[in-house]
Amino acid sequence: MNDTCIIIGASHAAAQLAPSLRQEGWTGPIVVIGDEPRLPYHRPPLSKAYLLGEKSADELLIRTADVYARFAVEFRLGERVESIDRKGKTVTLRGGEKLGYGKLALCTGTRVRTVTLPGSTLPGVHYLRSIADIDRIRSGVRRGGRAVIVGGGYIGLETAAVLNKLGMQVTVLEMAPRVLARVTAPQVSEFFERVHREEGVDIRTGMAVSGFEGDACVERVVCADGTHLPADLVIIGIGVTPNVELAAAANLATDNGVLVDACGRTSDPDIVAVGDCTMHPSPYYGHIRLESVPNATEQAKSAAAALCGKDKPYRALPWFWSDQYDIKLQIAGLHLGYDEVVVRGDRNAGRSFCAFYLREGRLVAADCINRPQEFMLSKKLIAEGIEVTSERLIDESVAFKSLLDAARAVS
Repeated sequence: MNDTCIIIGASHAAAQLAPSLRQEGWTGPIVVIGDEPRLPYHRPPLSKAYLLGEKSADELLIRTADVYARFAVEFRLGERVESIDRKGKTVTLRGGEKLGYGKLALCTGTRVRTVTLPGSTLPGVHYLRSIADIDRIRSGVRRGGRAVIVGGGYIGLETAAVLNKLGMQVTVLEMAPRVLARVTAPQVSEFFERVHREEGVDIRTGMAVSGFEGDACVERVVCADGTHLPADLVIIGIGVTPNVELAAAANLATDNGVLVDACGRTSDPDIVAVGDCTMHPSPYYGHIRLESVPNATEQAKSAAAALCGKDKPYRALPWFWSDQYDIKLQIAGLHLGYDEVVVRGDRNAGRSFCAFYLREGRLVAADCINRPQEFMLSKKLIAEGIEVTSERLIDESVAFKSLLDAARAVS
């Protein structure tokens, strides 16, 4: 019997899964196959500290090579898996080499959504996903230059903040009526639009892009309303797509992600899937797919246990963060199905407040701007399903921690 565990994808999930396998008792070979030429690295700092030049590529590594060596983890970097043979329990690499496995883990993550608009392949038009992407973007950054960002999501706004700090003239184009439309309430969108405009970024909502123009490189962004915007640098950030093609071709169950149970098991008992590529059950929100480092890390621990024959279901509450200028946005939970939004603090002045999302009197999510205590306590309120009135949430004369203590006392 083959006792090798192959992990496809050198991602955040893989970086946790490999050592967790050893900690759960896996004694056979562990092989991680990744298509980038680098060990797994932190991706959130790419649009922030790495683009700013505050961190080097080596400083982004999740773990150094010597740590993986201590866990006897082998890496096959710059390689791509082309297919999975579940019956024969092999994977085939791009060059035709076949590798056998006893257990298999899919940590394939996501890829950026691309556009096929006229001029979209011009030099100077970029996407942002990898260290190599940022290196190309940095080569086009110059003080006084004109940057246009297509997409007003978190990546777009974080990048706008950094390019603004680097001295570029930045315009953000968002097709929806407001930035962050898919992930926040209008109150939070309005706050971020205000902050970016205060910092000198030109935010244009309800603006679709129809193409890009230039000779040797991009020079203009053409909008659907006929507007032409000068551009020395364009970054497209319109979301991501889960990499499920390998799983689907191997007849594993997929639906906007590889379908897994609470332990990361796929429809094949010898294969798990972990991280951004998975659709998994949440005790709070039903079946969800998350693009989140904490999710990838915690889910990997459950999947490692499952590969070793143990059940350690993943039940963590989703949480996220975003850094822009002097703002630390921390998000607890998902705002799915909310029926009320209330605000604690003044969102129209200053840069510190919370937006709470409630459903039938229970907190389901919280967006906390420069409010770390409210963020930590919101996680507990959501996880414990505690009822709390909107009036008490917004009353800043009441210490937030007392809401949790009082609610626990009643329940």
